[in-house]
Amino acid sequence: MQNCQIKVKKLKKNAKIPTYGSDFAAGADLYATLDEEMKIAPNETKFVPTGLAFEIPEGLGGFIYARSGLSCKQGLAPANKVGVIDSDYRGEIMVALHNHSKEERVVQNGDRVAQIVFAPYLKGEFVEVENLEDSVRGAGGFGSTGKK
Repeated sequence: MQNCQIKVKKLKKNAKIPTYGSDFAAGADLYATLDEEMKIAPNETKFVPTGLAFEIPEGLGGFIYARSGLSCKQGLAPANKVGVIDSDYRGEIMVALHNHSKEERVVQNGDRVAQIVFAPYLKGEFVEVENLEDSVRGAGGFGSTGKK
């Protein structure tokens, strides 16, 4: 396991620095920073502020994922499935939390609302060509490899 330093700026006094749930957790928990509770109706998406801004090192991205317990037990998960934070973004980290359940959900200040994973990425250099090399799969997609 390799560590990297992520600079964090609190934009609000009551913001909480992300924490890892265990020594081997890949994702660090992000916490809601709210002045009052936030109600999220069924099939509604709301932006939950974290009160934090990051300086992510070049070559890394911050990827926001659902917390498994929150999504499976309460139906609250990031609306865009995976949020991507670029290394040059310096604004507040917001979680677009969607309520997939049939009941109104309430988010309180300090609730863990998502997790962030820092990972390297490759930047593609796009080269236009006339033809692509053949492969066994070819253009088959959306279930073309079978059900089992």
